[in-house]
Amino acid sequence: MVPVFDDWHSVPAEWAGGVVALGNFDGVHRGHQALLAQAREKAGELGAPLLAFTFEPHPRGFFVPDTGPFRLTLAPAKTRLLAEHGVKAVLAQHFDAAFAALPAASFIGDVLVKGLRVRHVVCGYDFTFGARRSGNVEMLRAEGTGLGFDVSVLDPVTHEGEIYSSTRIREALRHGWARDAAGLLGHQWEIEGKVELGDQRGRTIGFPTANVALGEHLRPRFGVYAVRALVDGQESQGWRNGVANLGRRPTFGKLQENFEVHLFDFAGDLYGKILRVALVDFIRPEMKFAGLDQLKAQIAADGERARAILAA
Repeated sequence: MVPVFDDWHSVPAEWAGGVVALGNFDGVHRGHQALLAQAREKAGELGAPLLAFTFEPHPRGFFVPDTGPFRLTLAPAKTRLLAEHGVKAVLAQHFDAAFAALPAASFIGDVLVKGLRVRHVVCGYDFTFGARRSGNVEMLRAEGTGLGFDVSVLDPVTHEGEIYSSTRIREALRHGWARDAAGLLGHQWEIEGKVELGDQRGRTIGFPTANVALGEHLRPRFGVYAVRALVDGQESQGWRNGVANLGRRPTFGKLQENFEVHLFDFAGDLYGKILRVALVDFIRPEMKFAGLDQLKAQIAADGERARAILAA
């Protein structure tokens, strides 16, 4: 795993003096990947380290705290994806009131120049920074000329006339369009969380499930999905096929959101483990059943449907 720093003051000298890729990188989608590819190429040309500069918590969550869960990738997943695209270290800058109030000129002069000794910056065309978003790419370029660093600005990355964006991916997931979201991301969308103790109702009806913590993940459309899951990051054990239900379980009169994952042909204990669950395809919306017999029959049908999707 690449090193992660939570404040620009704490970045060691060995990771300064290089190329910095700037952005929130929520989802690390195809647009982000194009930006990272450009940054990686520049780092290679300069023989310099590549550092991703992002923010935790996401500024949107800071400025609009009642916005509800919206994250495509939480910090561990984002770091892993950034590393897969060539990033050697991550500055996940703690975003609080003090950092939000930092003037744009100070972000450039103090953070980028004095703190990180940046040689080259790569960012998107719409990147803004500093208090009240007063800084933009034009300011970054102008200041860079005088302060000794270059700036590459990535134009919008599009597909069929539409810009790859985290907003578009969130919209797809809220409709249950898991395959469309994967196409925009360049990888399947995952919910990663710790397996918590549930009410163990699934065991009583023959379909044991792992209750995975949703955290700040975006809530996609409620319903049943064909999924693949990785247990505790054990790549050597491979991804396991399964079926998952996201929702409030109206048959049992529940109000709390639950993400319950049933892994096919798996008998181990999952409590306390971390599950990465990739949503492969949407099977059906959430439903309320007249009784347990009807529910069990539908669960069995969902499982068969998921097996067929995952075998295709």
